[in-house]
Formats: sequence, C-alpha cells, structure tokens
Amino acid sequence: MDPAADPVERLGLPAGGSQLLRQALTHGSFLNEHPDAPIASNERLEFLGDAVVSLIVSRALYERHPDEDEGALTARRAAIVSTRGLARIALRIGIDRLVVLGAGAERSGERRRASVLAATLEAVAGAVYLEHGPDAARVWLLGLLQDELDASTSLVTLKSPKSRLQEVTYASWGVPPTYRLVSAEGPDHAKRFVVEAVVGGEVLGHGEGGSRREAETNAAGSAVIELEARGLHQPREARPSQDLRAPAGTNPVRTGSSGS
Repeated sequence: MDPAADPVERLGLPAGGSQLLRQALTHGSFLNEHPDAPIASNERLEFLGDAVVSLIVSRALYERHPDEDEGALTARRAAIVSTRGLARIALRIGIDRLVVLGAGAERSGERRRASVLAATLEAVAGAVYLEHGPDAARVWLLGLLQDELDASTSLVTLKSPKSRLQEVTYASWGVPPTYRLVSAEGPDHAKRFVVEAVVGGEVLGHGEGGSRREAETNAAGSAVIELEARGLHQPREARPSQDLRAPAGTNPVRTGSSGS
C-alpha cells in the first residue's frame, strides 16, 4: 500500500471503518507470506461485495433505463460487473496503488491483474456495506459508476476483449497478440488454465479460467486494461514502439478477431 495514501480519502469512502477497509485491501498472498499477521484476507468481503455490487447495479439500471427489456439490462449489467469492467473502475480510483500483496505476487504483476483489481473493489464494497450500511454503499457505488450506468447502448455492444486487444495492437504496432499457456492443472473435470497475453515479447495480461478459451479471454481483458492505463485504449495510427515491437526474426501466431 502507498504509505502516503489515505485509502478512505483516496477512494471517496465515508469516514471510519478503517479495520474492515484494511482487510478489504489485503490480498490472500500477503497472508500466505505473513500467516501471523493480525488480519484476514479480503476473500470473505469479496464474496459479500459481489452480491452488493450486483444488486446495486441491477436496481440502478432498472430505474435509469425504463424502456429496456431484460436482455438489454442484463447485457448492461454484465458489461459493468464483469471482471474487466470492475478492474477498469478499480484502476480509475487507484485501488492498484492500495492493495496489499505478498512479495511473490508483487513480483509476478498481480497488482495490475484484472481479477485482483475487480475482487478488491468488490471487497471494498462489502466493507462499506458492513460498516456504513446499504444506503452508504449505494451512494458510493453510484458515484463511481455514474458514467457506466448512464452510458449509451454502445456500452453493451463492446467487442470481445480478444477482438479489442487485436485491434489496438494491430493499429498501434502492426502485430497481433499471442496467447501463451502457462499452466493447466487439476483433474479433467475441474482443470484450471492460466494464460498470458503477449505482444512483441512483452506479457501484457494474465488470465485464468476453466477452459483455455476462457483463460485467453480473461488474459486479453487484462491486457486491454494495461493498455488503457498506458493511454492506448483506442486503436490509432500505427507507429513503432520500442517496448512492444515484435522481436526481429519472429513470426507471431496470429489470432482471429472472433472469440469471447
């Protein structure tokens, strides 16, 4: 956590409740390395916060878009409360600078991983709900999500993360992303895949899932978030980049623009 940052002030939270907020910002990797620390991880708060966020977003969409049917409302909600959507909001309010990680997770880039950012935001929502009540949680979340809640229908027709990543990387550097399988562990009926999204030799995102396709989609979403943080969220005129230029002599595996 940034020692100079006041999480309550930085996140725009109601005053008080520092203990639960501290827990909400504590990733399980920190407890794995410091088992005697007098605090729990944010996993239970994430469980609660997931329901809090979904309910508040559902009600807000129901009230703000009275002419839309169930399908349109469901699509809007999915765009907002997806891992990618929540991670983008978490980056916007600086949660990436506040989450407390173990040293190993820090080295592996967990601080910018979409799943970590989204889970931490949900945990904070759970902490606000417990400490200050549902009304305070609703006011706080609606303030964060105002743009997403009021967005035009273009929000629900966003292209898939894999398509968006390919568009951005092709337009900016002329190379497509590739997806590298890191691991596939567990029994056949419950295997977990971990995939990296790579552009020009640089790992831009990590993703996990119950299938390789799902893991690639999540890795692409994580990479899109990373590029957004660099100001590259929209395709633009192609230009060379020393950091993301494809290594000489390589022929990256090209991926189609389809996929979830």
